[in-house]
Amino acid sequence: MAGSFRLGVDIGGTFTDVMVADDAGTVTATLKTPSVPGAPEEAIFNALEDLRRAKVPPEEIALFVHGTTLGVNTLIERSGARTGLLVTRGLRDILEIRRLRLENTTDFYGDKPLPLVPRDLVQEIDERMLADGRVHRALDLSQARDAVRRLEADGVTAVAVCFMHAYKNAAHEHQVRDLIRTEFPGLFACASADLWPQQREYERCLVAVMNAYIGARMAGYFRNLARGAAERGLRAQVLSTKSNGGVMTAARAAEEPVQTLLSGPASGVIGAAHVARLAGAGGIVTLDMGGTSADVAIVVDGQPAYSTENQVGDFPVIMPAVDVSSIGAGGGSIAWLDAAGVLKVGPRSAGADPGPACYGRGGRWPTVTDAYVHLGIIAPDRFLGGQMPLTASLAEQALTELGRGIGLSSRAVAQAILDVTTSNMYAQFTPLMARKGVDPRDFTLLAYGGAGPTHAFLLAREVGIGKVLIPPSPGTLCALGCIVADLRNDFVHSLYRSDHQLTDADLEAAYAALERRGREWLEEESAQGIRLTSSFVLYSADMRYEGQAFEIEVSVPADERGDRAAVGRRFHALYHSIFGVSDAKAPVTFVNLRATVVGETAKVTQLSAREGRGGEPPDETRPVFVDGASRDARVCQRAAVGRDRWIVGPAVIEQYDTTTFVPPGYRVRADAAGNLVGEAG
Repeated sequence: MAGSFRLGVDIGGTFTDVMVADDAGTVTATLKTPSVPGAPEEAIFNALEDLRRAKVPPEEIALFVHGTTLGVNTLIERSGARTGLLVTRGLRDILEIRRLRLENTTDFYGDKPLPLVPRDLVQEIDERMLADGRVHRALDLSQARDAVRRLEADGVTAVAVCFMHAYKNAAHEHQVRDLIRTEFPGLFACASADLWPQQREYERCLVAVMNAYIGARMAGYFRNLARGAAERGLRAQVLSTKSNGGVMTAARAAEEPVQTLLSGPASGVIGAAHVARLAGAGGIVTLDMGGTSADVAIVVDGQPAYSTENQVGDFPVIMPAVDVSSIGAGGGSIAWLDAAGVLKVGPRSAGADPGPACYGRGGRWPTVTDAYVHLGIIAPDRFLGGQMPLTASLAEQALTELGRGIGLSSRAVAQAILDVTTSNMYAQFTPLMARKGVDPRDFTLLAYGGAGPTHAFLLAREVGIGKVLIPPSPGTLCALGCIVADLRNDFVHSLYRSDHQLTDADLEAAYAALERRGREWLEEESAQGIRLTSSFVLYSADMRYEGQAFEIEVSVPADERGDRAAVGRRFHALYHSIFGVSDAKAPVTFVNLRATVVGETAKVTQLSAREGRGGEPPDETRPVFVDGASRDARVCQRAAVGRDRWIVGPAVIEQYDTTTFVPPGYRVRADAAGNLVGEAG
């Protein structure tokens, strides 16, 4: 029957994760395939062929949602398009001046990042809007045409447009954008007001520049993906995940790729939040440890935290995104010695090609994965269900070579690599939780990613977390997040007016306008064949006391969006809960009004683990070197772990997409939803 499957794909730095669910909401297939860094879409094509062999024909896939790190990697590696920028006369140095803040307040010698657009590619245009949206100086369109012509002659292939106060009136930006698209069709063009119309010229300009910088490459990627997938029988609309945990059509993602920068980590958190809801878990801290990095996020009552203060490489991004923080290395992170002979792990990663030494693809430096293999935690002949056997001797050789520099045996070096990795995580994890006002000992650690379950208990033991949750298919949880993600988009209106300058009618009218924009967007996106079960709008306001230079985001119930007094009371209460003081009589400024429109999609409810292929080994015992000594660890398959008995560490639990390591001091069993639940004791 055509259109009976939903496909989620997450393209990571090392592996591309795939999950398929049927219309009944049951996971029917999961798989991992090596990523192809030079052509990310090729990994998806390989996965489609694997799915066809697994009796999931591409012709029967009704929904295809995927996330990719191509955009963020292009930005971090600075491998994007040669980009030009058009600004209002007098603002040529906006990217040079930036927002003058110290990244590290204890370091007065921090380097200033180079802007994505050099100063000689910034062109000033005669035009000016006032802060209230009135035209102060008319746009000189012929001057804009000449400026674009000069940029094109200088080798520019993408142009961003950012004019003063365009968040209030975008007419001039739109005229120039349309001019470029009509008369210079070979250039990628975008306007800042189309992407994020919020006051703060530098941040708004930076969003536009980043979008232009990665736009051409992302547009080409989406074209190649759509064409190649169609050639292989896929008829479903290609959708992309977003940084805010939602999804959008690939066509819109090609125009606004800046919205996808943090989509990979966001997909994992959305999947983890879904698992937490099904398991009835309250507060969780997620641990996503893949091949390149380890990321954490906080989820309370099934809802992830969001932030407008994200950092991508050297640059701040003010667009709302799931709040994810990197705390350490991944399974492919390389171990090395610094000039003083001190063992370090990361940040450089072996990636998918050549990968860790044990992959046998030419990697010479030992990685965290090589340490797992050499210590007996990962069985080399069962990696990826036996489909990708590893070479233990190559891991030992790389570890031995590294150990010569510090006088340690290969086993001692492997143990040291895991200790350093855990210590690095602890050193970043603990202060991060403190800044977020969270005591992790009161939370459950939910681990996923290919290496998350392998390292989760080691981190939990170091931090003092008593409970660990491992979902049924942790290695492909980011792909699950793609399947269960909703249509979601954020809209903002810069107001900058105090409560005594506003009327309730003003507030209601502004929120109503945001809702109209959101509903129109939702209708356009859902018209592309996306089935929704319901929709709703969330409201909030960025507010501060008059005279302050920072604001806090206050959630606004729909029935209070036109009630200044009620919203003000919520601000005072939230301010008091954060800072311990408040002044209910002080005037309050409404800085920005926000609306998030959400179109809910059907959800996966049966998260069954991958079925065995037959001939799986029975429970056994094998030596595992842990805590400086060799111990006999129980080894069993994930499907054999039941609800009626605890498995006490040290233990190794194997499944297709990951290996769960339970060190001494913890025990595990399954719960009713098929998760592994680990407890200290």
